[in-house]
Amino acid sequence: MPTCNKILLLAALLLTQAVTAATGAEQQTKKPAEKYAPASVKMDVKKVSDHVYYVEGTAGIATDNEGFISNASFIVTGDGVVIFDALGTPSLAHKLVQKIAEITDQPIKKVIVSHYHADHIYGLQVFEELGAEIIAPYGAQKYIQSDAARERLEERQFSLDPWVNENTHLVLPDTTVEKSYQFKMGELTFTLNFMGKAHSDGDMTLLVEPDKVLFSGDIIFRERIPFVGSADSRKWLETLTRLETSGLTALVPGHGPASTDPRNTISLTRRYLAYLRKVMGAGVEEFTPFDEVYANADWSEFKDLPAFAEGNRINAYQVYLSMEAELLEQ
Repeated sequence: MPTCNKILLLAALLLTQAVTAATGAEQQTKKPAEKYAPASVKMDVKKVSDHVYYVEGTAGIATDNEGFISNASFIVTGDGVVIFDALGTPSLAHKLVQKIAEITDQPIKKVIVSHYHADHIYGLQVFEELGAEIIAPYGAQKYIQSDAARERLEERQFSLDPWVNENTHLVLPDTTVEKSYQFKMGELTFTLNFMGKAHSDGDMTLLVEPDKVLFSGDIIFRERIPFVGSADSRKWLETLTRLETSGLTALVPGHGPASTDPRNTISLTRRYLAYLRKVMGAGVEEFTPFDEVYANADWSEFKDLPAFAEGNRINAYQVYLSMEAELLEQ
């Protein structure tokens, strides 16, 4: 081979090696792509007791505040962390994991889900990836396999994009609870109370001892009107009546701030449901059209609460329809 060709070939080889080396260096200096779209919302960790912490979502509709409208809690033991509810997007759950890491290096071992509504479960895949056991009340499978669950996820992939997207999926529980039971982790005792159908197709509360803190999920809303949705308002009201609150030091609801006066906190949700059933029930019995019943009702006790304008009429109509069905069952 002529000398000039050898020189050209050597130059080309050296140029190729230089480009390859530069590309490799550039790839090494690039930050890896975020697996979850960063959540920019403010998420303050609030301490409830020696072992219990929670983050509080804002009082709004499901797509407000990047989906951060519900509460999630975590309990730190000497043998791992227990989560209660998983928030409404994987991005929020990922942010919660980072917050927990600032407080403890204990691994997240269990995630207890109060009920299977979207704002409490879309973060589950983050904890599943960490190897945590997912525990949920009976009724979760019914929801996950329903058209409603599929349609809701499709809607949130649009309305909460990029925090809920095509990579967000529903997570089945590893353990399904059909009756109340206890387990221990580290120095703490956890009592799971299966409440059955109330706010959802299956609800569950969690009591942590010796801290005596109760997590109610959406059986209780604080400082905002409850979301009724497809709830069985009659059974929900019965559940609130039998919910044991004596001796508690604090109650963490599904929505709203933690309370050190659980009995009074339960009162709002109970009064609201009772009033809905009283007014709508009277209208159903008199065969009065819903619009007339709603217009004549006195909403003064609740009208200034957050989410009233967005949710009250929908709640009332759902209760009206359900009480029509109850009347037909008699």
